[in-house]
Amino acid sequence: MKRVVITGAGTINALGHSVPDTLAAMREGRCGIGELDFRDVERLAIRIGGQVRGFEAEGRFNRQQMSLYDRFTQFTLTAAKEAIEKSGLEFHGELSAKAGVVLGNSGGGMQTLDENYRSVYEDGKNRVHPFVVPKLMNNAAAGHVSMQFNLKGPSFTVSTACASSNHAMAQAFQMVRSGMSPVMITGGSESMLCFGGVKAWEGLRVMSKDACRPFSANRNGMVQGEGAGIFVFEEYEHAKARDAEILCEVIGFAMSSDAADIVMPSKQGAARAIAGALQDSRIDASEVGYINAHGTGTAANDKTECAAVADVFGPHADSLMISSTKSMHGHLIGGTGAVELLACIMALRDGVIAPTIGYEEPDPECALDVVPNEAREARVEVALSNAFAFGGLNAVLALRKV
Repeated sequence: MKRVVITGAGTINALGHSVPDTLAAMREGRCGIGELDFRDVERLAIRIGGQVRGFEAEGRFNRQQMSLYDRFTQFTLTAAKEAIEKSGLEFHGELSAKAGVVLGNSGGGMQTLDENYRSVYEDGKNRVHPFVVPKLMNNAAAGHVSMQFNLKGPSFTVSTACASSNHAMAQAFQMVRSGMSPVMITGGSESMLCFGGVKAWEGLRVMSKDACRPFSANRNGMVQGEGAGIFVFEEYEHAKARDAEILCEVIGFAMSSDAADIVMPSKQGAARAIAGALQDSRIDASEVGYINAHGTGTAANDKTECAAVADVFGPHADSLMISSTKSMHGHLIGGTGAVELLACIMALRDGVIAPTIGYEEPDPECALDVVPNEAREARVEVALSNAFAFGGLNAVLALRKV
């Protein structure tokens, strides 16, 4: 089996329009969640979110591209450009033929869907733009990344709700590890912050009206975000041969299904995924220093996740640092695991642990070190990234310092 490393990273999210800006915000414990700004927001009960501010698509894409790119695709291409430029790779010849892209996404072109439903049902128009379907389909971003960067290998989209990015990155990891592809572009994106997107989530009654406070006893729900995180997964020897800068190594993953309930998480299902990632990585639980938690800020998720971590790690759970960066950038649904992977890379490369901000009251059912409110300097050799989705779908990635 091949070793797999990360040689490029790119992002745009509520904390910043690049990886350096995002990591700086995480170090500072800065909150990117604020008042939402879009049409008909006054009709919503939930009016906060991790919205990307100051993003001018017209300055990045031409008129023809704008007719094809939903906001989630725009975010994806922006992050992919940063990641691929960081890696120093260019895709020609045999590398172009074998390299591909696997992305995670849940809602697809929600902005396009919202705009066109309004046009047809509210404004009474009888025609829509001929590119509505290719603009809103979930695989649009993967298709455009493959075309823009000449990636002719395996390319597709994974849609597993809040675990989409982790599932996508796991597939990319497996392709590189198996020797199928020397390089894969992977990660995820989402842009559900529009009237229809937020209104649908309101119906679940799991949303907070004021803040995301994972693991805090006074938490009152999750907060949505938007954006993208994209990475270059590369075979280790391929990266070494071209003297590439290596951000970290991906050493294992595991996936599980609760097979229990469509929305309520299962401790056993989460624990199986965490334990499976350790087994696939061939490491002992004591080697893990940091976990980027799924940590949505809902009682059901937070308590279940902490219980699963305690079960898998036993006494070592008390020595682990576990934080939720959703408290800062919000829950990007299908794109969330990709943005959160940046916190794992920061922990491994820089020795900085992103905090769980908004933490106000200890919860005895979440009695772990959740790195409350302030970032921390610590030496970490191995980190895990957890993602647990509606449908009982779990995906955990393991990474190691290089």
